[in-house]
Amino acid sequence: MFILYLGFAIILIGGLGFLIAAFKTSILWGLGCLLFYPISIVFLILYWQNAKNPFFLQLIGVFIVFLGSMLISPAELGKI
Repeated sequence: MFILYLGFAIILIGGLGFLIAAFKTSILWGLGCLLFYPISIVFLILYWQNAKNPFFLQLIGVFIVFLGSMLISPAELGKI
């Protein structure tokens, strides 16, 4: 279970970092990424240098969650 929580925490930190990068670029980019998710993809493409580190951090978090879900037993899954 700890691995799942760790992965979700890393995803959350990466998401906050992504929003910080968007708000540092412009308040409109920040609000767009916060309120309308497809804008985040456009921001990622246009401002790759600013957004790549939080993006990769989120990918690492997704990988950790996936790994944790493969390692968890079905009995523990019922407790969630």
